[in-house]
Amino acid sequence: MITIVSGLPRSGTSLMMKMLECGGLPPLCDGIRAADHDNPNGYYEFEKVKNLKDDDSWINEADGKSLKVISTLLSDLPVDQEYRIIFMVRNLDEILSSQRKMIERRNVVEKSSDEKKLKPSYKKHLKMVKEWLSLSDEIELFYCDYNQLVADPARVVHKLLNALNLSLNADRMAAVVDNNLYRQRHANGASYFQRDQEA
Repeated sequence: MITIVSGLPRSGTSLMMKMLECGGLPPLCDGIRAADHDNPNGYYEFEKVKNLKDDDSWINEADGKSLKVISTLLSDLPVDQEYRIIFMVRNLDEILSSQRKMIERRNVVEKSSDEKKLKPSYKKHLKMVKEWLSLSDEIELFYCDYNQLVADPARVVHKLLNALNLSLNADRMAAVVDNNLYRQRHANGASYFQRDQEA
């Protein structure tokens, strides 16, 4: 079984990867992208994921581990594997603000950084991803709301572990959440879509 952590960029995927690692689930990552101001605890990325569509010969390396796969690449995962997916959702305005700050710090100009265009594009993408995920009965799925996670990590971790039947150290996972790293806050902290999940 491969545990996939997915979501939009700046939605809390790196945080969840570190939480799982501290809980006892090793990550498959290469450390090529080093920790920085935007992700002081690391990005937990695996470069081969970017070419998943053309080469998935390495996927067995992720068995029994966690793997970070950005939402746009989820459909490229080979169908002959078993997955549990933790999909991070976060308030879109916060995601866009976080991305803008990252771009400003790196002093780069990206054509895709127009927030007025990105927000509806992200909404459309999330809708498509949610529909795609709903079509597979073989995927164990948990939508993890970043805003709820930061507000009450112990409760959300408990729900996550129960939903996915994971035996990890809940206290260590919850302790990873650092409010000081929740830097882009909006008054309306609700994520774009939420799914009720009973503990």
